[in-house]
Amino acid sequence: MKKKVALLAGGYTGESVVSMKSAAMVAKSLENTPYEVFNIIINQEKWVHVNSHNEEFQVDKNDFTIKVDGVKITFDVVFICIHGSPGEDGKLQGYLDMIGLPYTTCDAITSAITMNKAYTKSVIADLKDVSVAKSMQVFANRPSSSDAILEQLTLPLFVKPNFGGSSIGMSRVNVAEELEPALAKAFQEDEQLIIEEFISGREFTIGVVRLNGKIWVLPATEVISSKEFFDFEAKYTTGLTEEITPGRMTAEEVDKVQQMASAIYERLNCAGVVRIDYIINESGKVYVLEINTVPGQSENSIIPQQVRATGMEMSAFYSLLIEEALK
Repeated sequence: MKKKVALLAGGYTGESVVSMKSAAMVAKSLENTPYEVFNIIINQEKWVHVNSHNEEFQVDKNDFTIKVDGVKITFDVVFICIHGSPGEDGKLQGYLDMIGLPYTTCDAITSAITMNKAYTKSVIADLKDVSVAKSMQVFANRPSSSDAILEQLTLPLFVKPNFGGSSIGMSRVNVAEELEPALAKAFQEDEQLIIEEFISGREFTIGVVRLNGKIWVLPATEVISSKEFFDFEAKYTTGLTEEITPGRMTAEEVDKVQQMASAIYERLNCAGVVRIDYIINESGKVYVLEINTVPGQSENSIIPQQVRATGMEMSAFYSLLIEEALK
């Protein structure tokens, strides 16, 4: 009998569109495998299973089951493809822990910590070969003036929602006059912001996963954006960004980054596949930008690119993720 997989997509943020594309890729890849996949859409209005005829079946939140044609269906495992809240910030993980249902991502505590960019930097800052940009947090209920921010940090700056993803609400600030509008834009997405000094260098991102009980670092991807920075438009508009996998690094840099990625994965007690964004500056120093615990899985997303670069089929990769969650 096939194992039943609940494939979760949607979410409460603007990343829901990306989430739906990720889930479609996973569902397609898991065809003709030992798994029966059920698409589950979660948003602020409803939790429903949507079948191939676009019929909806309510999810019973008491035990995360559905009834289809009068038959109650229980799941063996949950495959989370929700970027942002509630799939990447620990909320769903905590709920699934309470009802005893395994899932393919980091646990609730790790998910909550990594969703907060400032807290993540604090946890990993003392690791070998890891550097982080100078930064500060700003809170909506304790606002800081532009002058106070510029007293602590040097332009250019990046202003980011602290809990956000896909670069939504993010701005680069080159001159002081741009700071107030950037703060206002970011506060539309979150009540906490992180403001970081700009690091000049080559931008990369790398996947890390635990399969068969061992940490596996995927080939890194070098990201070259035609825009000022790798924002939402650059990430999801064809032609605006060049992505080179494997990225152009020296053997020494590859070794350093692989050790760094493994150390971060272990320090944060990660599970499933995560993606670490980083910059290598002109002197070869590695600056970690952020950790994504539910990275995109659409056809052109970076993790699928990196998996294919190893020669592995996506169906095999997702199957291994499921089996790891079931252990």
